[in-house]
Amino acid sequence: MITIGVEEEYLLLDPASALPVSRSEQVRSAAGLGPIVETGEIQAELLQAQVEVATPVCSELSEVSAHLIRLRRALAVAAERAQCRVAASGTAPLKDAVPVPVTPRPRYLALREQAQQLVHEQLVNGMHVHVAVPDREIGVAVLNRIRPWLPVLIAMGANSPVWEWNDTGFASWRTVLFGRWPVSGPTPQFADLADYERRMQALLSAGVIADTGQLYWHARLSERYPTVEVRCLDVQLRTDEAVMFAGMVRALVATAMRDERAGTPIPQCPQELLHAMTWHAARHGLGSALVDAQGRQRRAGDVVCALVDHLSPALEEAGDTREVTSLLHRFLQEGTGADRQRRALVSGGMHSLIDLVTDRAGEA
Repeated sequence: MITIGVEEEYLLLDPASALPVSRSEQVRSAAGLGPIVETGEIQAELLQAQVEVATPVCSELSEVSAHLIRLRRALAVAAERAQCRVAASGTAPLKDAVPVPVTPRPRYLALREQAQQLVHEQLVNGMHVHVAVPDREIGVAVLNRIRPWLPVLIAMGANSPVWEWNDTGFASWRTVLFGRWPVSGPTPQFADLADYERRMQALLSAGVIADTGQLYWHARLSERYPTVEVRCLDVQLRTDEAVMFAGMVRALVATAMRDERAGTPIPQCPQELLHAMTWHAARHGLGSALVDAQGRQRRAGDVVCALVDHLSPALEEAGDTREVTSLLHRFLQEGTGADRQRRALVSGGMHSLIDLVTDRAGEA
């Protein structure tokens, strides 16, 4: 069984104004440690109005689900004690003119010096899935093979349509905001591990990035764990949706490893096409056609079906077929997080939208 781990980022909002509030340390302290929350499972983020949770290494999707439910509930209780609310939205719907303070760690302070305005606007939250790989060479092969499928995941995982009180017109505005950093967006294709490391070192030597943590590609090799880290998804409204995506990402990586062993040709997708596919997915979510790896516009549902077909053998091998397909059926009926945020905004205004993203943060 290929092991996985999931990280989720959340916002902390004032209960009355719904503006981001700088209470991450209070929330982390209130969450406590063991037996409910272990050391390192709730972490600080770049801005003091954000927190991140990280599951332990998991073998089964049921483990991922149990850990995320536990961590979300612990955060919700801790936030209430700290007089704020946890929001599972890819962007902060409302933002004050006064910037949220940076968490006082050297790396984060250096980022603020490098790009002050970008840091001030980094009120964005993602979901990162770590999938174990045998070694870094295989990891690079996986990165090359999953590239054309990541825009589909971006479209499906879109949960950030609102920014500064307004509907942006994008399903995943987080994807656009994150794309402004020097090394971000679609992962390039690499010749091999040596090529990956040579190009990474060139970025470091040029001073474009200060450390490998600033490789903000949609997928990368983790420098801390023996994993491929897929980081293109917005944080999800519900735990079950996060579990669904964790299963799909694991199957995507497993399929890539199988194809690498079989010598299947690497799917070719020019970088400029991949950028355009990503932008289109972030713009429309599943509400319009998607561009596939061949550069063709197809019905979004057909592209999602093609992804599921691609993943089917790996899902079956992991024993995840029934759970992922049942969750996907419900998901497609209800729409993406962006669809639901927009419906809430239209039906009940900003108050209804804030209730949606905060109530669901603690939902099982």
